[in-house]
Amino acid sequence: MAEVTGVTFKEGGKVYYFAPGKEQYKQGAGVVVETARGVEYATVVMPRAEVADEKLVAPLKPIVRAATAKDEETHRKNLERKETAFDTVREKIEKHGLDMKLIDCEFAFDGSKAVFYYSAPQRVDFRELVKDLSSVFRMRIELRQVGIRDEIKLLGGIAPCGRECCCASCMPELKKVSIKMAKNQGLSLNPGKISGLCGRLMCCLSYENEYYADACKQMPRIGSEITTPEGKGTVINVNMLKMEVRVKIEDKTKDLITYKDFSVNDLKFKAVKPAADEAEEESVEEMPVKRDEKIPEAPAADIALNTSGNSAEKQKNKPSGKFHKKFRHKKKQN
Repeated sequence: MAEVTGVTFKEGGKVYYFAPGKEQYKQGAGVVVETARGVEYATVVMPRAEVADEKLVAPLKPIVRAATAKDEETHRKNLERKETAFDTVREKIEKHGLDMKLIDCEFAFDGSKAVFYYSAPQRVDFRELVKDLSSVFRMRIELRQVGIRDEIKLLGGIAPCGRECCCASCMPELKKVSIKMAKNQGLSLNPGKISGLCGRLMCCLSYENEYYADACKQMPRIGSEITTPEGKGTVINVNMLKMEVRVKIEDKTKDLITYKDFSVNDLKFKAVKPAADEAEEESVEEMPVKRDEKIPEAPAADIALNTSGNSAEKQKNKPSGKFHKKFRHKKKQN
């Protein structure tokens, strides 16, 4: 176990651990820490706690100092520069005619560089844009492409539930969400009802997935036949919160149909193992495209197949060149 202090660099962002040393830092206080990107300003969210060594990334860097009045002023000025920088970069993007959407920007604490986040449907050649921005801001410029989920996390918004998006408020890291989570909870698979502002599956589907995944194994399948204290019946609906099953019981002698709720403990049924094709399908996340990444070229065989006007069957039945030569020779003699 090691004593750490948790800090964040953005509101609602990921929590990073630093060694507090002998100093005591209050929650919400500003501190200056050393990171891989240099000296940065951060906010304390966890004053002091013990964390297992397996959860730490060695070596654990120490907090440089508590933020002074000058540090607070520098941080405030960097935040104020964002609005004017946004307008400037948007004008430059329109000037160069680039198909990209500016999302967020941040300035390094020491003023050595500026980072701009953007989204685009495809790769963008922004080399001329970077040169133009470097001459305007007189510092190092970085452009980073983000996916649609990261875009909503940076911009925020009101989710379908009426509250602020989880990814922008209470979720430091984006979690993997699958369609199987919605199936376990018995939700409608209508994309409009289980999708967030980003158009992907809602992050909150993972909150209670552990309970529903366990409860789903203890419940019978809808439409299956089971044995109840009142006879055999067919499962119509299941309630995994109350662990109850609604059963349709038919009495053919009296020509009577009864619907009744039973506790799952009072029923007898054969547990069905999930099929192999029902493996968890993780949602596809858009990853930032690196500038030096090369687009893979199609194999030569595929190119020839796509550009040729003859199908594979025609190529197979096409006469050989020797036949054509012999036929032309006979025709010339005649």
